[in-house]
Amino acid sequence: QVQLVESGGGLVQAGGSLRLSCAASGRTFSSYAMGWFRQAPGKEREFVAAISWNSGTTYYADSVKGRFTISRDNAKNTVHLQMNSLKPEDTAVYYCAEIDESSWATRDYRYLEVWGQGTLVTVSS
Repeated sequence: QVQLVESGGGLVQAGGSLRLSCAASGRTFSSYAMGWFRQAPGKEREFVAAISWNSGTTYYADSVKGRFTISRDNAKNTVHLQMNSLKPEDTAVYYCAEIDESSWATRDYRYLEVWGQGTLVTVSS
């Protein structure tokens, strides 16, 4: 069974930066696309960014394009989310998830089964 553990969240002022990490264990990490999602208080979880198994393709939500960068290191079984120019509206619990082949092909992430426990990002104004 794969396990995902996020880290790197915290409190930052608007305009600042944070780098989130997600460490995977349990099976072949490099076989799967990976994604970052977030859930703000009182809101539904939403897509943030995704990366293919070989880093050849990335997708971003419009709200984070140009500010966030997703990357992965298959040798270290980790995926990262570099977040720059943070805004108060980026405040949320951030989750990493394993994206199966079907979800990657359709870009429909509603049925992902493997999630981390989340890390809280708070951006103060």
